[in-house]
Amino acid sequence: MANNMSSSLVFLSLLFLLFQRLLSNSEGDALIAFKNRVSDPGNNLGSWDPSLVTPCTWFHVTCDDNDVNVIRLDLGLFNLSGTLAPELGQLPYLQYLELFGNSLSGNIPQELGNLNSLISMDLYDNQLEGNIPASFGNLKSLKFLRVNDNKLAGIIPREVLDLNLQVFNYSNTNLRKPTVASNFESFPMESFANNKFGGKRD
Repeated sequence: MANNMSSSLVFLSLLFLLFQRLLSNSEGDALIAFKNRVSDPGNNLGSWDPSLVTPCTWFHVTCDDNDVNVIRLDLGLFNLSGTLAPELGQLPYLQYLELFGNSLSGNIPQELGNLNSLISMDLYDNQLEGNIPASFGNLKSLKFLRVNDNKLAGIIPREVLDLNLQVFNYSNTNLRKPTVASNFESFPMESFANNKFGGKRD
């Protein structure tokens, strides 16, 4: 009986390790999809080797204490250009997404609304277009959202208004502040300074 229980525990442990390895591989695949969409003249992503079992040894990628799950991506001020890969939404444990100060363009993928563990998203000072995806309303852990100094436009989705944000900066964009958003009054004026449309409706 004891031997059977011991064998079962070993099997479950191996199964868990296999699951964790598969998850690490899927996160690596998501990051490689991002790498393939951008131009990296400084070769900052040169250590991103898809043949490795886990992306936890890659530069600018931080994993949890067990070196299993990606929790942070630090790629600010790296002169990256190109578009954001929807596959970034396949990083379920990501807490910090730092892509500021590059030349990234195109729309913000709605798939980023799948990052349920995200605490901070810094996309400011790029060339991103379109609106903030309504799917961001799913980011219940998000506290810091900075999308300022982009080419974003349109009325900020109502779903974003329900987030308990501590910092939300969309200054120097063409995003419109909804007139019904009373909670926006808690943000400093710098958060929406120099916006062409201010608080007007469509």
